[in-house]
Amino acid sequence: MNAEFFEALNLLEKERGISGEYLLEKIKNALMIAVKKDYDVEDENVQIDIDPVTAKFSVSLVQDVVEEVVNPHTQLSLAEAQERRKTYNIGDRVITPLKTKEIGRIAAQTARHVIRQGIREAERSQLYADMQSKAHELVTATVTRVDDKKGIVSLDMGKGEAILPKNEQLPNDEFFEGQHVKVYISDVTVTERGPRILISRTHSGMVKRMFEMEVPEIFEGTVEIKAISREPGVRTKIAVASKDPNVDPVGACIGSHGARVGNIVEELGGEKIDVVPWNEDPTIFIAAALSPAKVLKVEVLDEESRACRVTVPDQQLSLAIGNKGQNARLCARLTGYNIDIRPESGYYGEEEESAEEN
Repeated sequence: MNAEFFEALNLLEKERGISGEYLLEKIKNALMIAVKKDYDVEDENVQIDIDPVTAKFSVSLVQDVVEEVVNPHTQLSLAEAQERRKTYNIGDRVITPLKTKEIGRIAAQTARHVIRQGIREAERSQLYADMQSKAHELVTATVTRVDDKKGIVSLDMGKGEAILPKNEQLPNDEFFEGQHVKVYISDVTVTERGPRILISRTHSGMVKRMFEMEVPEIFEGTVEIKAISREPGVRTKIAVASKDPNVDPVGACIGSHGARVGNIVEELGGEKIDVVPWNEDPTIFIAAALSPAKVLKVEVLDEESRACRVTVPDQQLSLAIGNKGQNARLCARLTGYNIDIRPESGYYGEEEESAEEN
């Protein structure tokens, strides 16, 4: 524990960003435990002084002056005490510095262990803080390993590694080592092994962030994304509104000749994207959200339960419902309404049943 040691601590603080005070406190606590164990004493019998200003430290035993010594580490006879200072009496406490040789081995081993542990903890903390700041953001990672058997992909996030599970991948995703892939950081959690980064390519937040990066009007706040509903790899519906009456929110998102939305579709492997205008009036919003189908009428049946009936031309019924109900399902999620879609002519036998009820 000399000047070189304190210089090493200062170097760690500069290069790794680890507080010297933090490491010294760790070393002090660890030394306390080591000395207590080695000398079979309690906290009150150990005094540790570390001064980074003078680059000196001392470890001492605090001993009680007694008539009869039972434990030579914690007690001192009156005769021994008065050899040091004649004014000592029974009941006084004497500070006895430990010799460097006695504590050198303990101190060196403890310091090495604490510094290694401190570096690991600090790096984990820094990594967590760095990743936490990127939570709910879109990042580009590098594929380091592809496990075809388990279907998982390992990615280098720049500072740390993350696993992309099969259920967080798009149906048509194909990966190879060295590939650069956009992923969405859905969460960052703390584990015993350090921070765990949860990533996804199926999360709705990924589409939102991609539009924010691709469309300047969204990034600047002129156009706002009000809602998103997504079936990953197949279709996404996104509702947008403009704070500026002179800016068309749908047009801004689609871009000239569909360039902006086209870039996003390409990145998502051909996933279809419907950009629709958001409206406070649910009847107008629902009609727009059922795109590409044309809607003749929207009736809100119950505002409390958010139920509505939508009428479409007969030949548009299958388009409004979509393949396996996909279009209707995405529309319902986007608007928050339970939607009953009916053809203009009504279902067969519906009019007769209605007449009988009346």
